Amino acid sequence: MSVRRVVAVLATTVVCALAAVGTGAVAHADESGPELSVPAADLEKSLTCHGDLTSGERSPVLLVPGSTLTPDVNYDWNYGPALAARGQAYCWVELPGNALDDIQVAGEYVTHAIRTMHDEAGRTIDVVGFSQGGMVPRWSLKYWPDTREAVRDVVGIDPSNHGTLDAHPVCAPGCAPAFWQQQTDSDFLTALNDGGETFAGIDYSVVYTYTDEVVFPNLPPEPSSELRTGDGAISDIAVQDICPVHVSEHLTMGSTDPVGYAVVVDALDHEGPADASRIDRSVCAAALMPGVDPVALPVNEARYLGQVGTAIATHPLVNAEPELREYARG
Repeated sequence: MSVRRVVAVLATTVVCALAAVGTGAVAHADESGPELSVPAADLEKSLTCHGDLTSGERSPVLLVPGSTLTPDVNYDWNYGPALAARGQAYCWVELPGNALDDIQVAGEYVTHAIRTMHDEAGRTIDVVGFSQGGMVPRWSLKYWPDTREAVRDVVGIDPSNHGTLDAHPVCAPGCAPAFWQQQTDSDFLTALNDGGETFAGIDYSVVYTYTDEVVFPNLPPEPSSELRTGDGAISDIAVQDICPVHVSEHLTMGSTDPVGYAVVVDALDHEGPADASRIDRSVCAAALMPGVDPVALPVNEARYLGQVGTAIATHPLVNAEPELREYARG
């Protein structure tokens, strides 16, 4: 562990301890958080790993899929091959109900994945997620404090950190639990973002597009994906900061966008969060990110879009946001 990380972890422990003395409501950094409600067997089978987590100079990466997606359909034709080509081990976690069930439960799956990868690797890991997958790791880090010492970087691709206005009309007739929870100003997001959005010792990088039609609005002055508070090191980068005329919609950002990928890799390869000034502007001329096979692209895009549509059409609807778990109230 680096000197910077040791100091940050110690500082976090002291701050949390002082807060707990004053209010009795803040968990100490050495506590493990609430007991996981998901059966251990289900947690274990949700994690699939590729490569040796203990070897290589680069930290292993946990890939977390977006709403409606399983991790293979989200990542096995883009980020998976790209990371493997870099010699970087990675795992992905499958969230319940194609990531459309209660996100509080999804947070337990991410918590288990972080703990398992850290234990098996014997070192810190990086977390990369798309859409909901870029936001839900923050729920794990907030309510299961032991995970903070296991994670070096959190990288969100168009993450729903502050929700989306799109979910309000979608949920008017009823919608999937995760859509309720990703509404702007939902109880879930209010709890997630209360008291600081980031933690000391962890580097947070967010890459998003102004032309996101799903996480909306992702425009200045307060793009929904951005992180703004807390003690972590934060970098919020729009792909248009790098390539001013770049146009990329939500699903493309999570699958084939070369500029988004360049920001992700910059975060993974450097101490601290991503830095737009380090990105080679030649990426603006690229059509696809590394790892994407142009020949297989039509088939993979059809599989990707097909799963999104099928999941939305077939997932059971509910008429209200899931109630906050007791540990997240107040």
